[in-house]
Amino acid sequence: MGEDKALLPFGGYSTLAEYQHMRLSKIFDRVYISAKSDKFNFDMDIIEDCYEESSPLVGIVSIFERLDIDEIFVLSVDAPFINRATIEEIYRDALLSKDAIVASSPNGIEPLCGIYRRTILPKAKEFLKQGNHRLQALLDSVETQIVKFNREVIFMNLNYPEEYNRAIDFKIKERNGNRIFCTI
Repeated sequence: MGEDKALLPFGGYSTLAEYQHMRLSKIFDRVYISAKSDKFNFDMDIIEDCYEESSPLVGIVSIFERLDIDEIFVLSVDAPFINRATIEEIYRDALLSKDAIVASSPNGIEPLCGIYRRTILPKAKEFLKQGNHRLQALLDSVETQIVKFNREVIFMNLNYPEEYNRAIDFKIKERNGNRIFCTI
């Protein structure tokens, strides 16, 4: 997109990161933001990356290295339409025997929407040591469960300016009560 998506205004908040933090704080007991550095101008807990490289895999490893927890729910900052029902469905369907439980949409696997357990840490560190930052490679190498969803719009990512603009329009319509649902 050419600029830091986390810092774009969204949903009546000064940044997308603040919007995500606000709404996820209503679902989870603690919400952390994983980032290369603290670039945010609101009250939140940040976990800075432990490695020079920057990637979602670095963020996940950094979280497990900094927090004494067995599992985390990971959600990309640029996925503002993942809702409570989706998160609860992932938790409800999660098998204890799996290392990662991630969503799948009509567009494919959504590695930045799901549960990661500490058991992935050795493999994740191995991938980082090899210079492989692909979450899909990690998911292929551990016990992964896929939770399938048929709804595409909730997994909308804001990777391009036109997607961001479409999300802004969608959010404005949602706020104004102009939501129309059609199934074909």
